[in-house]
Amino acid sequence: MKVRDKAVSRRSALKAGALGVGAVAAGAAAVGGATVAAAAGGGGAAVAAAPQALSSLPTVVDLSTLAGTDPLPVPAAYQVKPFALTQVALAPSLFTAKRDRMLNYARQYSADRMLSNFRRTAGLDTLGAQPPGSWDDATGNLRGHYSGHFLSLIAQAWAGTGEQVFKDKLDYLVAELAKCQTALAATGLYSHPGFLAAYPEDQFVKLEAYTTYPTIWAPYYTCHKIMAGLLACHRLGGNAQALEILKGMGDWVYSRLSKLPNAQLQKMWGMYIAGEYGGMNEVMVDLYALTGKADYLACAKLFDNDVLLNACAQDNDILNGKHANQHIPQFMGYIKTFDQTNEQRYYDAVENFWDMVVPHRMFSHGGTGQGELFRARDGIVSTISTDTNAETCACYNMLKISQELFFHTPDAKYMDYYERGLFNQILGSRRDADSATDPLVTYMLPIGPGVTRGFGNVGTCCGGTGLENHTKYQEAIYYQSADESALYVNLYVPSTLTWTSKNFTVTQATNFPLEGSSTLTVEGTGPLAVKLRVPFWVRKGFVVTVNGADQKVSATPGSYVTISRTWAPGDKIEISMPLSLRLETAIDDKATQSIFHGPILLVARDNASTYKNFGFYKDMTLDQGLEKAVTPGATPGFFSTAGLVLAPMYVGTTERYHAYFKRAEPKIAFGGVDSGVANPALADKTTFLDAVWAQAPFTGKDHLVETVMETSSAWVDQGRLSRADRQKVLLAVAKAKV
Repeated sequence: MKVRDKAVSRRSALKAGALGVGAVAAGAAAVGGATVAAAAGGGGAAVAAAPQALSSLPTVVDLSTLAGTDPLPVPAAYQVKPFALTQVALAPSLFTAKRDRMLNYARQYSADRMLSNFRRTAGLDTLGAQPPGSWDDATGNLRGHYSGHFLSLIAQAWAGTGEQVFKDKLDYLVAELAKCQTALAATGLYSHPGFLAAYPEDQFVKLEAYTTYPTIWAPYYTCHKIMAGLLACHRLGGNAQALEILKGMGDWVYSRLSKLPNAQLQKMWGMYIAGEYGGMNEVMVDLYALTGKADYLACAKLFDNDVLLNACAQDNDILNGKHANQHIPQFMGYIKTFDQTNEQRYYDAVENFWDMVVPHRMFSHGGTGQGELFRARDGIVSTISTDTNAETCACYNMLKISQELFFHTPDAKYMDYYERGLFNQILGSRRDADSATDPLVTYMLPIGPGVTRGFGNVGTCCGGTGLENHTKYQEAIYYQSADESALYVNLYVPSTLTWTSKNFTVTQATNFPLEGSSTLTVEGTGPLAVKLRVPFWVRKGFVVTVNGADQKVSATPGSYVTISRTWAPGDKIEISMPLSLRLETAIDDKATQSIFHGPILLVARDNASTYKNFGFYKDMTLDQGLEKAVTPGATPGFFSTAGLVLAPMYVGTTERYHAYFKRAEPKIAFGGVDSGVANPALADKTTFLDAVWAQAPFTGKDHLVETVMETSSAWVDQGRLSRADRQKVLLAVAKAKV
């Protein structure tokens, strides 16, 4: 769809009618997924198994035999490196339920529809196939981008399952795109024979003349999606032809940009949406790493957006008002440029940028942005709107950057954020239903009061990243140290790692996040350090045993513990990390909070468009436990409080919900005993009870009473509490049953 008003966002265009393509397909026989939860507190199934709409079981290739699945050359700066997608197999869980729905879409969606715009532009027969639609319709200025994401989807599906249907589709798509590239070159109309796009070269020409959005629409963004998809087809699918097409495109990009003065490039990259280029610098660095051709690295640096790059390198936060997903992917290119050049400013910029977003612009589910833009630092509640918060693409790219930073500096904070974003926004962005014509993913994942999710998004940016999100869940469960002496267990997800070079197989069995435990079974012999992430949300009781023997680890939340030994076949590592209910407070408003169970954001189901008020202090236990106020529901993972259902964020339904609530503690009360005294507050909204409970956990009731005595004395001295009211408060805490 073409947007006529420059001030209209892509989200507005979407709401104007770009959604609603396709219908939900009828379910077929369920294969490869388990029902994770049944009826969800009046809201239907929590996460049900996805059907595989095939008349017979698919032809599957042994993943260990796949060629072309090696990662890119490992940079010297890496302390940690990933495993290939083929090396990690998911076991039935809420992840496979979501994944299998997307695989069903990938199997059935027509490859010819994805090729339609390319063939039409190249003057080839479209075979009667219509393009996907929405932003990727026959005339849209972003056409071709969704097809690029589809290439990545198919490559990831092949690497993750070994199903021949995906390899066949991958090879067909690549071969047909090669024909399009050849046909375009044969016309003599284009500046370089490597040009490949689903529209003519005019958008790139117009960008160089500073034509604004929406007259043009991010031509290099679209180029990146196509190139990234081809790269995935080569790396994950072993398709050599994809690399040849990709090199031609890289040569074409360099031939255009290398002729332009830096001042012109800077103006281009500073333009709103028109100058958006996705991860062009990232894919050009990857192409350089694969081929060694210096032009590609030089081309990557031509995408340097100096104003933002230099500011972030100097830790100068200028993000306010910038389009979030226009700029986040640029930092993936910067960190990869650092890997190839060792120019420190690139790394510093990425590290500082990440810290500017997390937690300073992060919503409770891991998302960021309002109206697609970064807002002021530490502005969380002040930027919450109805349905324009947290573009899903932004989370997709923040997770990518988190991984890259961890490879360089294995700080658990990056994986803590990764877990938050993956288990909440990414899982929650896929509807728990099936369609062969619609990806059923979100554009925004809103967090305002009484919002709902808009699933669909054929042809949109978040529809494209959504294709990828749900077919690469296994990528960050395990990492290895660069010297292969250590295994990092980052996420607690049922899966099996096949580590061929070390002759180890590690199988993880867990019902996390419904239960706070996991068991790793090791098959193989030899020395290995196993590093287990201690999530930041673990309050106490992180225990590790090996073959039943307590390892007496010193577990600090937000770190890793290491178990080093010579392993034998059948060795078992059992991890206990008790899940607890906890509250998180918004940075800019202490009275606005979210409730979690372990890493999982719980959203209150209610149609009201104003915040719900919850109070917890009167029922809080000495260790800040909420168990007396928040009770488990009939469905695992669900809870209730104040008569409302609290559902896991990952449950993909259209019911209205509240991700944040207002904390209402009007009276000072302890253990069910109300003092009758109003709960006074400071200018920053810190209340008396906040001040008391900030010193928890308490070792016993005496510790609580002592804290109340000291705090109340100080508030009397400050004139915030009368002496008579203090006596009522002390009497209440003395009677409290905590």
